[in-house]
Amino acid sequence: MTAGVAGTARTPGRVRQAAWVASVVLLVLVTAVLPLLLSEGQSGGRTLDPADTSLDGSAALARLLQAHGVEVVRVETPGAAVAAAGPQTLLLVTEASFLNRDAAHRIAEAPGDRLMAGAVPHLDVLAPGVRREGPVRARSRAPECTLPEAVRAGDAYTGGMSFTGPRGSTGCYPAGDGRSLVRYTADGHTVTVLGDASFMTNLRLAEDGNAALALNLAGARPKLVWLAGPDDFDEAGGPGDETGEEAGGEARSLGDLIPGGVKWAVLQLIVAVALTALWRGRRLGPVVAERLPVVVRAAETVEGRGRLYRSRRARDRAALALRAAAADRLAPRLGLPRTATPEEVAVAAAARTGRDPEPVLTLLCGPPPGDDTALVTLAAHLDSLERQVRDS
Repeated sequence: MTAGVAGTARTPGRVRQAAWVASVVLLVLVTAVLPLLLSEGQSGGRTLDPADTSLDGSAALARLLQAHGVEVVRVETPGAAVAAAGPQTLLLVTEASFLNRDAAHRIAEAPGDRLMAGAVPHLDVLAPGVRREGPVRARSRAPECTLPEAVRAGDAYTGGMSFTGPRGSTGCYPAGDGRSLVRYTADGHTVTVLGDASFMTNLRLAEDGNAALALNLAGARPKLVWLAGPDDFDEAGGPGDETGEEAGGEARSLGDLIPGGVKWAVLQLIVAVALTALWRGRRLGPVVAERLPVVVRAAETVEGRGRLYRSRRARDRAALALRAAAADRLAPRLGLPRTATPEEVAVAAAARTGRDPEPVLTLLCGPPPGDDTALVTLAAHLDSLERQVRDS
């Protein structure tokens, strides 16, 4: 019956402890997973960047183009893209370029051909006559056209958006009510529009004929000007300029330069430290009074040591202990420091009591006693010397 009652009393404590551990684990998981959930679906400024080696980047395509003799020039602003463009260049604009309408007009007036890949904004300015028909699922599709670049590549991962082009245009990769690739020529410029640019990324480049299609389209000219999205993009006014200020002219603070992932990492670290402090604080518990060890009287300690000396017949050690203790007690009474030698104590004691120094030296520094009687006599003489010094 007693065991049953004790077990019942411990059950609520165990339940509370399990609930506390489960709450801590759940909070840690939520803190770790929440940044990932919030970051899903957000297109970072590094997407389709020729300098990015992640799965969303296009560093592999840039290396392939350079290996085939194509000069790849990476730029971050529309002004730099227009300055680098020429009659024999191809300007690649991706969904990560973040163009405003004025920048789109500047790019449309630049010399050379244009290639728009993905959800590029202001398509009516960059590719007049091309109309969006609607979003479609990106998957592997057959070209079903006569465009040499697409025919040589074969099946490719396309889709994203379906287009219809102006009169005289060529459409490839049927998707929905239109085509996911449209090419036409206007004012001496060859304009190519792609509904999805995933086939250019490091993740998809090795699938189907994606690499061949990307090389055929992006390597059509000896020089490729690649407009990549800048890291300091400002949604209100476009990308920041090269002076490190935002489009509105206001200088950015130090907090604006910290990536979002670092802020989330610091938040997780703060939560982890707080949870650890709470966990360890609860484990310490209340202060418990500890029982003191066994108390032994000083007289019993002295008697025990004396019996030990007697059992081992260590009269020399006993005499040495008695003389050292007497010298330590006499030194302060004689005005000597604690470091005074027994000889110095003996001389001072003889001078204080008026006794002959030789007997006092023999008493404090003489040979060990020969028997127990002599040891007892030595102790009595030391005690008498201390009384004489104290009374003098």
